[in-house]
Amino acid sequence: MEQQYKNILVPVDGSEIAEKALETAIEIAKRNEAHLDILNVIELKQFSVSYAGMVDTNGDVVYQTFEDVENYLEELKEEVIKRDQKDVSVHVRFGSPRTVIAQEFPNDHHTDMIVMGPTGLNPVERVLVGAVTDYVTRVAACDVMIAR
Repeated sequence: MEQQYKNILVPVDGSEIAEKALETAIEIAKRNEAHLDILNVIELKQFSVSYAGMVDTNGDVVYQTFEDVENYLEELKEEVIKRDQKDVSVHVRFGSPRTVIAQEFPNDHHTDMIVMGPTGLNPVERVLVGAVTDYVTRVAACDVMIAR
């Protein structure tokens, strides 16, 4: 019997690679008559500025980023609905992209498949941040599809 997916997660980060993964996720969701969750994870560490060992987070910058991400996700949602995938939700979470994508979000939303690109980061960022995709494929309890 063929695997049936009911809750598909596609994490997006604004990259072309992530949006290509979204295209794949839309097709899988349509074939399975599944719910599609589009997620962006905002890592607060990116807002930290270290000066003499002190870390400061600027609330205005965080709020503006959150608003920008929400607007981006709403645009993606409209595009998905135009493509005849009506059962779609968008989500913004704060935290570590690795653990939110691999564990926290799937546990909260009963995700049975994650569709993501090979990586949304350039080679330098990959070394510094660590490949989120690699972590997700190792740790996630559900199926993970790498869309190329």
